[in-house]
Amino acid sequence: MEKRPLYTIGHGRRTITELIELLHTYQIRYLIDVRSIPYSRFNPQFNRNQLQTALALQGIRYVFMGDSLGGRPSDPDCYQTDGCVNYEVISAKDSFKDSIRRLQKAYAQNVPLAIMCSESDPARCHRSKLIGAVLVQEQVIVHHIDEKGLIKEQMMGIV
Repeated sequence: MEKRPLYTIGHGRRTITELIELLHTYQIRYLIDVRSIPYSRFNPQFNRNQLQTALALQGIRYVFMGDSLGGRPSDPDCYQTDGCVNYEVISAKDSFKDSIRRLQKAYAQNVPLAIMCSESDPARCHRSKLIGAVLVQEQVIVHHIDEKGLIKEQMMGIV
């Protein structure tokens, strides 16, 4: 059987309906939220509780993993002196490694999932720069659903 890729998607300025339509297009059954703070002041339809409810009505399961895979961790050790996030430090954390193993297990079982953040352009988001890069090193096929709804394949550290 051909391996199903792990997808990523950013909600960006999409409506909840547009996001759900894209998830259905790619036959996604699980949405893994990797936002460190799963709330949006400008797009409240993507606040954790509202999103979870909307997805459930469409038969899509919501899973929050932003505490371990988020791009803005609460741990001050994950930041450089200039305030920038240090992906190398994050990727060395046990919680990050454990969550990556969970994604690898889902991939091995052909679970139809998408990893979601707020940034719609995967090249500008930690889901490609950090999560996708690590997964590809682990032989996981990662496809990003970009801001136009098209697929961009993750290649060793680049989209």
